Amino acid sequence: MTSGRFGNWKQPKIEEKKLHQKYYFLIQHKEKLDLGEKTDIGAFTYINAKYGVIIEKNVQIGAHCSIYTHSTIDDKKGKIVIKENARIGTHSTVMPGVTVGKNAIIGAHSFVNINIPDNFLAYGVPVKLIKKL
Repeated sequence: MTSGRFGNWKQPKIEEKKLHQKYYFLIQHKEKLDLGEKTDIGAFTYINAKYGVIIEKNVQIGAHCSIYTHSTIDDKKGKIVIKENARIGTHSTVMPGVTVGKNAIIGAHSFVNINIPDNFLAYGVPVKLIKKL
C-alpha cells in the first residue's frame, strides 16, 4: 500500500485533547498511543489511550469511532491492539483489552468487546465472528 491515498502519508501531529485540525480526530493520553505508518483515522473518531493503544501500519478506522482503554461503566481497563491492515467500520466502538487481528474487518456500527482473530470478518452489537477471510 505505497500508492493511492497513502502515497503521501505523513505522521500526523497529535495534540492532547485537541481536535486534529486536518483530520478531525481526538486523542486523550497521546503519550500512550503507538501509531503505525500509513494509518487512516476517520473524522470525529475518539481514542482514549490511557492504558495503551497500538495501531499498526496500514490500519483504517472509520469516522465517528470510539476506542476506549477504560470503561467507566464497569471499570474495565486494558490495552487495545489493532494489527496491521485491519479495518474498522464507521461508528464502531472498541472496548478495553481488545485485539483486532491482522487483516480483520469490523463492520460499521459494531460494538467490539471480544478479540477478533487475524483474517476475520466480524460485525454486530455485540460483535460476532462472521467468517474467515
